[in-house]
Amino acid sequence: MRLRDYLEVDFPLFLSAVVLTVFGILFIYSSGITSSGAVVSGEYTRQIIWASAGLILALVLTMINYRRIYDLSLYLYLGALVLLVYTLFFGRLVSGARAWIGIGSFGIQPSEFAKITTILFLARYLDSTKRSEKTAVRFALSCVIVFLPMGIILLQPDFGTSLVFIPILLVCSFVGGIAMRYLAFMGGCIALTGIMLVLPLWQEMILKGAFPAVMTLTNPRFILISCLALLAVTLISLFGFFKYKKRYFFFICYGGIMGILSLLLSFASHKMLKDYQIMRLIVFLDPNVDPRGSGWHIIQSMTAIGSGGLMGKGFLKGTQSHYRFLPQQSTDFIFSIFTEEWGLLGGLLVFALFLLICLRLIRIMKTTSDTFGVYITAGLAAVYSFHFMVNVGMTMGIMPITGIPLYFMSYGGSALITAMAGIGLAMSIHVRRFNR
Repeated sequence: MRLRDYLEVDFPLFLSAVVLTVFGILFIYSSGITSSGAVVSGEYTRQIIWASAGLILALVLTMINYRRIYDLSLYLYLGALVLLVYTLFFGRLVSGARAWIGIGSFGIQPSEFAKITTILFLARYLDSTKRSEKTAVRFALSCVIVFLPMGIILLQPDFGTSLVFIPILLVCSFVGGIAMRYLAFMGGCIALTGIMLVLPLWQEMILKGAFPAVMTLTNPRFILISCLALLAVTLISLFGFFKYKKRYFFFICYGGIMGILSLLLSFASHKMLKDYQIMRLIVFLDPNVDPRGSGWHIIQSMTAIGSGGLMGKGFLKGTQSHYRFLPQQSTDFIFSIFTEEWGLLGGLLVFALFLLICLRLIRIMKTTSDTFGVYITAGLAAVYSFHFMVNVGMTMGIMPITGIPLYFMSYGGSALITAMAGIGLAMSIHVRRFNR
């Protein structure tokens, strides 16, 4: 890079990430202090080391021409898959998931790095096929690229991290020119699967059997009969579409396939989810179902956020965290501590910084002449926005607990370095936005 290129660095994007990282270090430190003022955790020192490494990595990636990664993206993607498979069999078991590898106290979470490598390889594929007229094949192969790492992560099992790959696929495909009917089909399947998964849990644990018919969604015989009926309707509609060329036959076929997939996926999810994951969904619907067990996280988090008021209680003066009421307070619930001590205004500041990051990424997408760079930036915007919405929504009780960290602020080296690597890639694209 030449000297004048450094002046082209997207400083609002970079500074937003740095400020959020500093906030994270401050409140990781706060989370490690007890009500008596004793420091019981050294997590903040490790976070400082990871933050420094992440900042250096971001600056190094800014100086490197991102186009050089084009040919390497396949090998980076395959390397990440190998690491994920190794982790699945030989990784360290943490919080019910075999998602970590490492020696002693040092460990990495390969699924975090897989987000970046998947974005890079998907961006390369979409870029290399942008003139293809085979939209269905293009979307199908995009799904394969994303679902391979996602499936391995699901087997670990790490449900929260696997969810992040869905917005990567949808946003990159949309920006890549995939027809909306395919994206709507996938979005519809996801929505229907979620509804069919949650309804029986809601019926059993909250309504206490008020609507027995809902439980048929977990009955194998009902699932089989429904799928066969939908399959018959789909085949008849498909025949009608090819014979009479009527558009309504296409939509009936479209809905039939969506219904079959949603029924099968929701049934499989009921069988695959662990007990603690099912309880997370139930307490999301009503935390008071298990207020001293699985619902404790959400109740204490909402208490912390609400008690902060407008201005907060002041730095290091929070009660929910210092009296150890908040579980996993330096990771999943860092936003709860932040808003308890800095209040609504502090929370709005975090909102504004994440919004600024997403807006700057959108601006980079609009001003970049190279489609490979556009697709990378789209994937990064999807990851940052999804992490923010799910994590903050989780702490406020409007999203189920999934274990997704708040990028830049939550404790964890893999997540922080991944987030900083994304910022470095985005700045590299911004600096070279007019060069192909």
